[in-house]
Amino acid sequence: MKQNSYRQYQSPLTERYASPEMLYNFSAEHRFKTWRQVWIALAEAERELGLPVTAVQIAEMKRFQDKINYQAAAKLESELKHEIMAHIRAYGLQCPKAKAIIHLGATSALVIDNADLIIYKQGLSVIKKKLINVIKVLADFALRYKDTPTMAYTHFQPALPTTVGKRACLWLNDLMLDLKNLEFVEQNLRCLGVKGAVGTQASFLTLFNGNKNKVRKLDRLFTKKIGFKESFEIASQTYSRKVDYQILSVLSGLAQSACKASNDIRLLQGLGEMEEPFSRKQIGSSAMAYKRNPIYTERISSLARFVIALEPTAALTASTQWLERTLDDSANKRLAIPESFLTVDSILGAYFKLAGGLVIYPAIIKKHLESEMPFIATETILMEAVKSGGDRQELHEKIRQHSMVVQERTKQGLANDLIDRLKADRSFQKVKSKLSSLLDPKKYIGLADEQVINFINQEVRPVLNKNRRLLGWQVTLKV
Repeated sequence: MKQNSYRQYQSPLTERYASPEMLYNFSAEHRFKTWRQVWIALAEAERELGLPVTAVQIAEMKRFQDKINYQAAAKLESELKHEIMAHIRAYGLQCPKAKAIIHLGATSALVIDNADLIIYKQGLSVIKKKLINVIKVLADFALRYKDTPTMAYTHFQPALPTTVGKRACLWLNDLMLDLKNLEFVEQNLRCLGVKGAVGTQASFLTLFNGNKNKVRKLDRLFTKKIGFKESFEIASQTYSRKVDYQILSVLSGLAQSACKASNDIRLLQGLGEMEEPFSRKQIGSSAMAYKRNPIYTERISSLARFVIALEPTAALTASTQWLERTLDDSANKRLAIPESFLTVDSILGAYFKLAGGLVIYPAIIKKHLESEMPFIATETILMEAVKSGGDRQELHEKIRQHSMVVQERTKQGLANDLIDRLKADRSFQKVKSKLSSLLDPKKYIGLADEQVINFINQEVRPVLNKNRRLLGWQVTLKV
């Protein structure tokens, strides 16, 4: 951090959390360069359709596309109070030959909205790459522990055994749903195109002397040049702000999934069954030197709430736009959308680090299973005893009575001796020799291990293979 920056507010996303690539994607430099990309594309398309735009003018614009004259633009904006006009004139100062045709027929929204959609598209690509890599490390973890029994909890009360890998697949399944939503939005994302002041393309119809076909061709040419397959057929001066809501919905969904997994892992770390990675020199507490506080899961949970809270902002903006255009979306968009992208980028970095370094403690898992298995096995014991000639109702009452006594014992810190009590009960003598063997947790995990294998082979693996080129990301967290 520069010395003078200590005297100004700095976003924690910039200082601590977000990656350099996502920070650059939403930087002023990238935005201004993208604006110039839009102006060049418009000029090229207009020239190809016969408007008086020369190759020399376009070459001059391209020469200065990445050489932003920031000071000139800032000075002009302070005078004009209009950001786009300031940058048009600043660009014109560098391109005297092209000055007359820069922004020809365009509105500010044509430049800003198309550029924003380019930036959002690029942001979604970064998010997708990181999501695919999180899915990969989580799938590896799930397969590694596909048949490792562990206690499952409903209402955070012991229920029945599951496996460590099956639980990880619950987190993985959420991410797979998020990936489908992301890909749907990404694949259906369209640009604004060239639509004019109120979306009627009237200015371009004037430029082309009423030639409707050329106006339509201009839109298609421009759309292709800025990297989109399609533009919106119907738009006002701006694209519908529902698009922003769709994008923030995807980002919010990812935050929800990451938060759910991080909360589960925090609970399991509290039980001692699982732990997030903890480096050799890492300090857990300034007061309690022995502590290993879960910084990654807590960070994910905290950041996720921020993204989830931003999603309604886009909904409110979309619902309050007036007629063909109002500008009360501008300041809001500058905050909500970039910060949502930056925050999810930060979450995925922490999630990747977390999923790739999860540690399980089999002895603690076994201890928790052993304390509950006698209760879990009682239904099977009941069935075996009935098959050996016992009375179902009488046996059920016997098990209930013994269980109540044992539950009181365990609450006092004593061992679960339910099986010993049943072995000593004459009603269970015919199945006495079977009772201990009925405590194997693997007898109660159902199809958990097969579900892991089938899910990953049928749903996850094809996605990873399809996106193989995105794999291999290595994260470096600042803190």
